[in-house]
Amino acid sequence: MFTEFNWIEATGGSPIFLVLIGCSVLTLALAIERAWYFWKRSGNPDETLQKATAKIRAGKLDEAIWTCKSSLHPMGKVAASVFRIGRRQGESYEEKMQVALSQEKLLLEKNLGLLGTMAAIAPLIGLLGTVWGIMRAFHDMAVTGSAAPTVVASGVAEALITTAAGLVVAVPALVLYNHFAGRLNVMLTVAENNARLIHGVLMGDEEPEEGSGTKTETRSGDKQRGKSVPHTKTPEPAVTR
Repeated sequence: MFTEFNWIEATGGSPIFLVLIGCSVLTLALAIERAWYFWKRSGNPDETLQKATAKIRAGKLDEAIWTCKSSLHPMGKVAASVFRIGRRQGESYEEKMQVALSQEKLLLEKNLGLLGTMAAIAPLIGLLGTVWGIMRAFHDMAVTGSAAPTVVASGVAEALITTAAGLVVAVPALVLYNHFAGRLNVMLTVAENNARLIHGVLMGDEEPEEGSGTKTETRSGDKQRGKSVPHTKTPEPAVTR
């Protein structure tokens, strides 16, 4: 059935089908570009975290910063922003980190909106092709004055083909959009968590030694327990009249 049908004749004069071909080419180009970019930015954030924390504990902050900046994963730049203010302004690191995360999010979201647009409008364009094909079939019927299958076949074929083409473009585009959006969220979450861990290591270098807080609490508790111990009250001497 499909081999005997003249697809070029049915779709060659359809502007809607040509638009869908353009959408498919654009969707493929966007998918390849985003796949290459996400692969390039994948990196190994866990390994970077281990190396950076080891260098921090060794007192080699410059090498730790370089280790973070050399990472292609978004965690690298986010962690580097924590280093810039980690020791001097520990309370304001949250704002710096969120700014770095926003910048990385913009880079990762590039062209994703257009890919999602393709997933949304491709079925609508296919539906427009359906209406266009039916209108063409009725036009052919009006011109020839006949409703024979050979007269309306071209218009109906155009309607069905454009509908199918719209779905063929939309379904992969939607799957790819959800896939990249999920990877984006995972990468940003890992970047934020690792940056917080690095900040904790930086702040830990300036905190009191381990165990000092426990001793203080013990001494305080001893004082409180000392206050709560009951004791015998010395009776007052009787007043002699």
